[in-house]
Amino acid sequence: MTSFAGQFRSEVSRLAKREVKSEVQTLKSASAQHRADIAALKRRVAALESQLKKLSKAGANQTVPDEQPAGEKTLRFRMDGFISLRKKLGLTAAQMGSLIGVSAQSVYHWEAGKSKPRASQLPAIATLRKMRRAQIVKMLEVEALSHSMR
Repeated sequence: MTSFAGQFRSEVSRLAKREVKSEVQTLKSASAQHRADIAALKRRVAALESQLKKLSKAGANQTVPDEQPAGEKTLRFRMDGFISLRKKLGLTAAQMGSLIGVSAQSVYHWEAGKSKPRASQLPAIATLRKMRRAQIVKMLEVEALSHSMR
């Protein structure tokens, strides 16, 4: 038996479900948009943290220049210039390292850009730039003789 009260209750229930469904749909779409925005922000934060890590590593590898007295020339190191100097002189990395007072591995790292020479090593490199090939060959011969006499 269908009474007015039963029909009224079912109609109110149907209308309420329809209203709730439209409200829930609006909330679902807003929630989906918020999740997408949060994901984009997380990706951006991760990219910025990665960039910060790279910059801090690059900053850690750079040496802070000491204050130079007035009139003294500042020595700089360029990877390309160092590579061309070694090739121009026809030296191996081991020979170049022994002239400067470092290992061949250090020379390889300088040429690959993985590291830079210390400030105390820059004058030795600058001295080599001013020397001729014959002078350098003579230095290597003297060094080889001193090692063989040990």
